[in-house]
Amino acid sequence: MKKKYKAIIYIILSAFCFAFMNLFVRLSGDLPSFQKCFFRNFVALFFALGVLIKNKQSLRWKKGNLKFLLLRSAVGTLGIVGNFYAIDHIPLADASILNKMSPFFVIIFSIILLKEKLSLLQAAAVFVAFIGTLFIIKPSFQNVELIPSAIGLLGGMCAGFAYTMVRILGKRNENGSLIVFFFSTFSCIATLPFMLFDFHPMEWWQLLTLLGAGLSAAGGQFSITAAYYNAPAREISIYDYSQIIFATLLGFIFLGEMPDIFSFIGYIIIVAMSLLMFLYNNEKLFFKKKKPEKE
Repeated sequence: MKKKYKAIIYIILSAFCFAFMNLFVRLSGDLPSFQKCFFRNFVALFFALGVLIKNKQSLRWKKGNLKFLLLRSAVGTLGIVGNFYAIDHIPLADASILNKMSPFFVIIFSIILLKEKLSLLQAAAVFVAFIGTLFIIKPSFQNVELIPSAIGLLGGMCAGFAYTMVRILGKRNENGSLIVFFFSTFSCIATLPFMLFDFHPMEWWQLLTLLGAGLSAAGGQFSITAAYYNAPAREISIYDYSQIIFATLLGFIFLGEMPDIFSFIGYIIIVAMSLLMFLYNNEKLFFKKKKPEKE
């Protein structure tokens, strides 16, 4: 139980860090998403490298894992760019919850790529969660936030695919720190040409906020890694949605943002479906572990 409580603290800390990352991205001003993505991953790269060096771990990946590392990194980079674009154009809390659709996309991609079975309840939860996104996106030709919201949802889908690749790599016993290092390095290399092509000179405060975004992202990455090290995802994943609370508070305090009633309805629907999946997974685990008594 001590490990579980520790894991809950870590995952809430991770949500807090990622909420601040999103805030720093917004506060960095009118900069291209690729430029923001580069600096976010540049800081995380050195953090991951430091962990590898400290633990005297190899920079070489296990045989047969390169294609999964490349897929995780390429699609994950698109996910970050999509998330950052949404952060710059829609309320902070909306962008955060759309990115938090990734667990539902993990279910979909796990069916396709890992041949996992989908229960009727899981299918219903995914369907209702997508209805929740419609309350946030509010599809309408008059809605100027439609395209940024759709890009934010696409970013969540890319994150879901990337996390599915991480699951595959985990099953293939790849080093977690190496996955973070490879992803950060790939993202920096991939976004560098776009950044140089459309580079916007930065004021000192913009550079400072982007470094803050990178530090927050690194804190979030290592906190969530520590959380899942201490407890299974099915037991603690619901606490990750505390990021929506932090994002709403930070958006209100620093940006004067207040999501509308439709967005709040969307938040409630998505979090409720996540809670349902959380309870469903834990109930399955309970009955799986429970053994019949011997006569």
